[in-house]
Amino acid sequence: MASQPRVAFVDDDPRLRSLITDELTDEGVQAIACRSGQELLDLLEIESVDLILLDLMMPVMDGFTCLQHLKTRQQTAPILVVTAFNDESKRQESLDQGASDYILKPDLFERLPELLQQYLPGHRVNQQLD
Repeated sequence: MASQPRVAFVDDDPRLRSLITDELTDEGVQAIACRSGQELLDLLEIESVDLILLDLMMPVMDGFTCLQHLKTRQQTAPILVVTAFNDESKRQESLDQGASDYILKPDLFERLPELLQQYLPGHRVNQQLD
């Protein structure tokens, strides 16, 4: 049996971190919650991940600054910016800084299975029967 893909996600909202952890676990991936961009950078010093979900608007280190650090470290895992801001300039800046995709928070949970299949090649998402 293949090991579970590891997905790190960064959000300063504890409720959202809890919800995302539950969703990722239900989809059959190992969820790694980070409270800040710095926490993610520290994690990546000692561990590798297969996918990163990154909030833009956070205190101390925002998502853009974190993206710049990830770019200089030549991070190879896809980075999906997950934000509440439906802003074309922020979207373009995120993609220019190395993000693979720009996802609006209201759409994240509905799109999560499709995103995991797209960005985690070979991973079979758990299929839930309604």
